[in-house]
Amino acid sequence: MESAPKDISPKLNGLSLAVSNSLSLSTSPIATFQSSFQSPTSSFGGARLARASTGAFPKQLKPFATEDIKILLLENVNQTGRDNLTEQGYQVDFHKSSLPEDELIAKIRDVHVIGIRSKTKLTARVLREAKNLIVIGCFCIGTNQVDLQYAAQHGIAVFNSPFSNSRSVAELIIGEIISLARQLGDRSNELHKGTWNKVSNGCWEIRGKTLGIIGYGHIGSQLSVLAEAMGMSVIYYDAVNLMALGSARQVPTLAALLNNADFVTCHVPELPETKNMIGPQQFDQMKNGSYLINASRGSVVDIPSLIDAMRSGRIAGAALDVYPSEPGGNGDYFTNELNPWAEDLRSLKNIILTPHIGGSTEEAQSAIGVEVSEALVRYVNEGTTLGAVNMPEVNLRSLTMDEPNHMRVIFIHHNVPGVLRKVNEVLGDHNVDKQMTDSRGDVAYLMADISNVNQSEIKELYESLESLNSRIMTRVLY
Repeated sequence: MESAPKDISPKLNGLSLAVSNSLSLSTSPIATFQSSFQSPTSSFGGARLARASTGAFPKQLKPFATEDIKILLLENVNQTGRDNLTEQGYQVDFHKSSLPEDELIAKIRDVHVIGIRSKTKLTARVLREAKNLIVIGCFCIGTNQVDLQYAAQHGIAVFNSPFSNSRSVAELIIGEIISLARQLGDRSNELHKGTWNKVSNGCWEIRGKTLGIIGYGHIGSQLSVLAEAMGMSVIYYDAVNLMALGSARQVPTLAALLNNADFVTCHVPELPETKNMIGPQQFDQMKNGSYLINASRGSVVDIPSLIDAMRSGRIAGAALDVYPSEPGGNGDYFTNELNPWAEDLRSLKNIILTPHIGGSTEEAQSAIGVEVSEALVRYVNEGTTLGAVNMPEVNLRSLTMDEPNHMRVIFIHHNVPGVLRKVNEVLGDHNVDKQMTDSRGDVAYLMADISNVNQSEIKELYESLESLNSRIMTRVLY
């Protein structure tokens, strides 16, 4: 019977064992490891990537002192994600809401991993203080709340969950289309006040109507299928040519979509090109009596122009789930102090206003918690960057229990000529079993597995790599 693997706790003569800008050692505390994992792809869904079987148990690389890995989770990250991280032995500091910037800066100085949702802003000012940070997990779709370039230039990987809440958002849009077409919000509010107002004027079936989808990505394409199942015709506009699902049809311009859609729904990222994408000109191009829905980003729709279009009767109804400025927590904050037009918006008829809940279902948040936490664990424990939004995607086959004296080197560096030659000079006297490198813009990511190394050689390799001028961050997993 094989004996259980034991933790290895090397002493490196005072060399720091922190996981960030210093040596990160790892051990093999368990004999089994999940043999497959979910990895985001660049298409409409996740691909399940299976590691090839070698006949031996995969060896889980783990940072040397897992109890010293500090994780800060903000904005009520789902229990599934918290459990995954706690089970690794990490120190998890959990908060239900976001933090004011000064308090966030004080908290982030000591953590190696931070998990956020959409309200926490990780600006350059905040990240500059995060001296130990190696990875950021965005437990949501968007990453515009993070300074991705600054993070990459300082060796901080960023992961998100690009599809886990797609179905929840698509279902919300279907519900809002029906609610707007039947004026359900107004009838409900009236009856709550005791007023019985049974009317059919201006109320419609959605069967036979045309839905125009701006942005045919993960959410837009799922919405397309659901809408066709309800009897709607679907047209969509996207900056790139995309294959239509079902009987949907891509139109060449935004104007063509607005001219022909009874319902217009926005599903685009926050970019300079999408700021006020729907403004006065676009409302003039929409059909009289049409409807607008935005569950993408608050900057996409010019709200004052929407208010004018609804007051004039050109737009018969609207549903908004996102806003240019949103409160940091729950409470009576949706006032003119937050957005100067808030009270005018709230006074409109047949408008559905929701507090950024598109992905707020138990199913979506549970799936996001699992997806992002697993990506964080893989990055901390193995250095795998599959799914990172700001780093090259690099992955190596897992080491096995038959490879006890192996180490994994992760070298994040500036993408300049001559770096690989210098790195290979450092590694040249050792047996490099596997090596992979890739670059993305100004940042490159190298991962190498080295066999038959002892503790003194680990220290020597680490210090040699740290001394290279091109270095951004060096990590060593054992």
